[in-house]
Amino acid sequence: MSYADLKQWDVKYQVGEHVFPKVSQRKIVLRFGHKGKLSLRFIDPDEVVEIIGHIAYRLKLSCKLDQIYDVFHVSKQRKYCSDEVEVRPYLTYKEDPVKIVAREVKVLRNNKIPLLKVLW
Repeated sequence: MSYADLKQWDVKYQVGEHVFPKVSQRKIVLRFGHKGKLSLRFIDPDEVVEIIGHIAYRLKLSCKLDQIYDVFHVSKQRKYCSDEVEVRPYLTYKEDPVKIVAREVKVLRNNKIPLLKVLW
């Protein structure tokens, strides 16, 4: 097994799934309103239209991306998870714990601090 094989992962997308395409980071190029390292790495989620070989996918890009080629390598994509989150005022949301995994009491000189490990 070579060193190159250790960093590979088997990722497969189906036609109709949504993925985040990664756009190249180039200095001096102004993309999506930001320049250089402040520009976006992953852009809006787009739909997989066609599977090309084992490692390339054709995406249905939005109209603002008409200058970019629509075929992306698997390593230049991230899966889009559409979890609906209710955002409250002040940009907070409610998340309920699943279960308490571990309990521990940390003893300092005169204080006892209960610690909980929670699975969210």
